[in-house]
Amino acid sequence: MTRSSLVTITETQNLAMAEDLLRLHRIRHLPVVRGGKLVGLVTHRDLLKAAAKGGGADPAKQPLWASDVMVRDVRTVTADTSTREAVKMMLDNKFGCLPVVGADGTLIGILTEADMVRFAQHLIEDMDRRSLAAEYEA
Repeated sequence: MTRSSLVTITETQNLAMAEDLLRLHRIRHLPVVRGGKLVGLVTHRDLLKAAAKGGGADPAKQPLWASDVMVRDVRTVTADTSTREAVKMMLDNKFGCLPVVGADGTLIGILTEADMVRFAQHLIEDMDRRSLAAEYEA
């Protein structure tokens, strides 16, 4: 999961800010926090939908806020959730991410599809090393 470079937004920040953060950090999911606690999620897709409806980051139009487009009922996991369970939840529900929260709802990280691909890469590299080692021993 991503912890150290976690990028968030508050409910009262406008969608232009959300769009800038997504583009600047090259991410697709933006947790929305209030007092450090997760209250929603804004995704790149949410911004596209808002723009298609005539809102979004166009300064000539009435600004929309994160609270206007965020998903409020966000499924989450805890740091104790197994990787297997988190992957199953992501696949079964077609989630692109799962915010990781503490017992009190404090956001501590986010698990994304990119994190899963990096994890798979490490597993494949480990399998390749073991396979090579077994060939040399034979």
